[in-house]
Amino acid sequence: MDSMILTFSAGLLAGAMNALAGGGSFVTLPAMIAAGVPPVQANASSTVALFPGGLASAWAYRDGLQAVGGVPLRPMLATTLCGGLAGALLLLRTSPAAFTFVLPWLLLLASIALAFGRRLGAALRARWQVGAPAVLVLQFALGAYGGYFGGAVGIMMMAMWGLIDKRDLKELNAPRTLLVSAANAVAVAAFAVAHAVHWPVTLAMLGGAVIGGYAGARAGRRAPAHVIRGFTLLITFCITLIFFLKAYLGGIHA
Repeated sequence: MDSMILTFSAGLLAGAMNALAGGGSFVTLPAMIAAGVPPVQANASSTVALFPGGLASAWAYRDGLQAVGGVPLRPMLATTLCGGLAGALLLLRTSPAAFTFVLPWLLLLASIALAFGRRLGAALRARWQVGAPAVLVLQFALGAYGGYFGGAVGIMMMAMWGLIDKRDLKELNAPRTLLVSAANAVAVAAFAVAHAVHWPVTLAMLGGAVIGGYAGARAGRRAPAHVIRGFTLLITFCITLIFFLKAYLGGIHA
């Protein structure tokens, strides 16, 4: 029962964070591990728990779907699906010890993306221009990252798209939510088929995430943006530091 309360509460917080600024997986993954789920299965279960909220966002943004920087959405979608499947299969073949070693670095990468991703696209665009083939290669890599881990993958997509598209970031929210959901969808299917999901705690977390996402969206209309962003970054960097300390000083046990 304690594990159900823990994962439901983590889902509440993660759903609110995703609705406000992103970074929900920084809460759900440690909660799954704390509930006794092995690291690889914890990551898979966390992805499943957060998937419905992302899917709902993709549906809400459906009217804004359009090409990204002249690259049609269909090849972007197909490439992301292939990448997401590749990443999910790679995760399923990763040993608990290897995932424990790489997890802090994945968290650090996602933390940096959350902190600086919004500025990265404009800075890169001032120095480089890339064509459609390169964009699709990068999109495959991001899809694979999304299927394998997924933290802050949406922000990474926006930063990469900044190389080819000068539109305001808000106008790219529709394709971003669709493609992130696509990578997660194929990963969720792979995890379910492989029986890598711990369903009782996952369903508890999923329920919390749905409620937290709704509450977070309402609170976001009133809370100052800088407070939300500061709170999110504080959580992400603290959790990243804890995982580094446990992995390299104390050890995380599967």
